[in-house]
Amino acid sequence: MPQELASTFEHLLEENKAKIYRICRIYAVAPIEPQDLFQEVVFHLWKSLPTFKGKSSIGTWVYKIALNVCHRSKMKLERKNGKTVRLESIQFVPIESPVDEGQQEKYQMLRQCISALDESDQSIIILYLEELPYKEIAAITGLSANHIAVKMKRIRKRLFDCITPKLQ
Repeated sequence: MPQELASTFEHLLEENKAKIYRICRIYAVAPIEPQDLFQEVVFHLWKSLPTFKGKSSIGTWVYKIALNVCHRSKMKLERKNGKTVRLESIQFVPIESPVDEGQQEKYQMLRQCISALDESDQSIIILYLEELPYKEIAAITGLSANHIAVKMKRIRKRLFDCITPKLQ
């Protein structure tokens, strides 16, 4: 049984690692912290796998755990930031990945606008950017698909209002 669990976990991780990392990048300060957060999510997935009951799809379950771990980490970091000073000026840029400065700047603007949203709306827009249908977003967040549609309309407007002045 332990070998079967390990094999299932390896497959689960291989299928979902890209989406987990994208969520981690939204919640963490690049470039090092997303990797740490990714490891934390993977640890929680491993720890929780034996309790997965199959009431939702495995992808929905992975998103729920990733979002919960990221939310907890963000809240913990915000509490700790009141007591410490971040060294934002230190940047690590991997050599093997060429950086498109314009795209990077737009990504940062979007990230700032998303982080200005409340926690619930952040989760919804992140899942939307992952190209999940409203029905699956509803299953992950516990809201109805119609409520997600209404919230998405409002979120898009807030993001548009936030990012438009920054692009000019």
